[in-house]
Amino acid sequence: MIGRNPKNTAIRAVSLVIVCFVVFRFVALPVRVRGVSMEPTYRNGAVNLINRLSFARTRPKRGDVVGVTFTGESVQLLKRIIALPGERFAIRNGVVQIDGEPLAEPYTEVNQHWTTRTERELGPFEYVVIGDNRTMDMNLHTWGVVDRSRIVGKVLF
Repeated sequence: MIGRNPKNTAIRAVSLVIVCFVVFRFVALPVRVRGVSMEPTYRNGAVNLINRLSFARTRPKRGDVVGVTFTGESVQLLKRIIALPGERFAIRNGVVQIDGEPLAEPYTEVNQHWTTRTERELGPFEYVVIGDNRTMDMNLHTWGVVDRSRIVGKVLF
């Protein structure tokens, strides 16, 4: 089990522990999906990784599934970005509208007739995030406008 050279085995084991610590502490954040807000894309109970470095050189794009902190870093919510900075956003009769045009969302199924009260123009660092499961009542979802600083990274798979 240890091999012919215990010193080399110990060095490999310590190196592996250090690499795993760095990767899972600073790069790939493991998250467990709890709830049905991202179904059918991500199932309740599934484990995924969030790449914390994914937006180090690029900006988040529409359609990216990201980890978002609403209450602190220990609680990550998986949500999809549907509106970008500077855009006007509204939901009318279950259809997301960006700058007055309907957004094609092939990842959703039957939408409830969600409607926002007003159209909102996003600031320079604001994004709208929402779950893929729109069959639920709008008030049962945690969604909305988030600042770029609350987006932790992109989901790897």
